[in-house]
Amino acid sequence: MTLLEQKYKQEISKQLQADLKLSSAMQIPKLEKIVISVSTGEAVKNPKLLHSIADEVSAISGQKAVITKAKKAIANFKLREGMPLGVRVTLRKDRMWSFLERMIHFTIPSVRDFRGLPNKGFDGRGNYNMGLKEQLVFPEIDYDRVDKVRGMNITFCTSAEVDEHGKALLEALGFPFKK
Repeated sequence: MTLLEQKYKQEISKQLQADLKLSSAMQIPKLEKIVISVSTGEAVKNPKLLHSIADEVSAISGQKAVITKAKKAIANFKLREGMPLGVRVTLRKDRMWSFLERMIHFTIPSVRDFRGLPNKGFDGRGNYNMGLKEQLVFPEIDYDRVDKVRGMNITFCTSAEVDEHGKALLEALGFPFKK
C-alpha cells in the first residue's frame, strides 16, 4: 500500500465526506482506474512501430501494454478496420496508486513551463483527461532509446457523478490545477 493510498483511506476520504456534505461513506468519490493511451497515424504505414511504443508505455506504467486496433475503416486516412493504431494500458489498485504517486511527485513537476493542470479536462461525469506532449517527462524513459517524441493521453476515472466531486478528489490527492 502506497503512502498516497494510506493517506486517502485515513484522511482524505473523511475530509471529502465533510467538505462535500455527503451523508454516506459510499458516496465518497474514489479513484477507480487510470488509462494511459498513445495513438499514432504512422502505425498505418509501419505497424512494427507500435512495439517500441508499447515498450515505453509498459516502462512508464509497470504493466504490459495492449495494442489497440481501428474500429472503423476511413478511406481518406488509408485505414482499414482492424489495423493496429495505438497502445493502451489500464491501471487499477496498487499499480494505479504507485503510478499516481510518481505522476504527482515526479512527472508533473518536471514538465517544462508548467503552470498548473487545466480545468477543462473533466467530462461531465467526474473523470479527468489530460494530455502530455512528450513521453520524456517520465524518469523511466531512457532518452537514448527514444526514436521520436510522442504525446499521450492519461484518463483518471473516478466514482464521482459530477465534475465538482471529481475535482475535489483529485485536488485532495495533490493535483496542481490552475487557479
